Amino acid sequence: MLKNLVYIILTSVLVNNYVLTKFLGICPFLGVSKKVGQAAGMGVAVTFVMLLATAVTHPIYYFLLSRFELEYLQTIVFIVVIASLVQLVEIILKKYIPSLHKSLGIYLPLITTNCAVLGVCANNISDGYSFIEAIASSLGCGLGFLFAMLLFAGVRSKVENANPPKCFRGVPITLVSAAIVALSFSGFAGIVETLFA
Repeated sequence: MLKNLVYIILTSVLVNNYVLTKFLGICPFLGVSKKVGQAAGMGVAVTFVMLLATAVTHPIYYFLLSRFELEYLQTIVFIVVIASLVQLVEIILKKYIPSLHKSLGIYLPLITTNCAVLGVCANNISDGYSFIEAIASSLGCGLGFLFAMLLFAGVRSKVENANPPKCFRGVPITLVSAAIVALSFSGFAGIVETLFA
């Protein structure tokens, strides 16, 4: 059981990274990765919301929606839950960590529309994960999001100090850098599979 949970977490972080392999959550990935502090704050906030959202949506799906044959309401219910949790996180950050709340700015409420959070909740259901496996998957996906944010913030700081050609400055060099970082993650698939073979 523990080996399976570790496998789920590692594959969620490295192999099935929602940002770099599934391209979910690109808006905060590109928008909040200019500074390492902001990237870390956003990554931790998204991880927290993913864990809470899974802890709430998983039982709602199996004990309410599935039991009463209301599975077609899954997306709507999950969005309402996620939006409520994001508001909770925003209130907590505003009260206890106002500097992080101010630095995240408009991107914090955008976690509500971050398709990575909804994608994790929905995929945990479609993959047939138990509650513990779903929590492990959400933790791995959140850590993968955090890892991608920190890695890309480091890359962007190096790129901004470089002097790219004029036509590559700004958004083009950012997208090329993101593509290279995403491509680098494709090598992890074989490593994780070998470890758990």
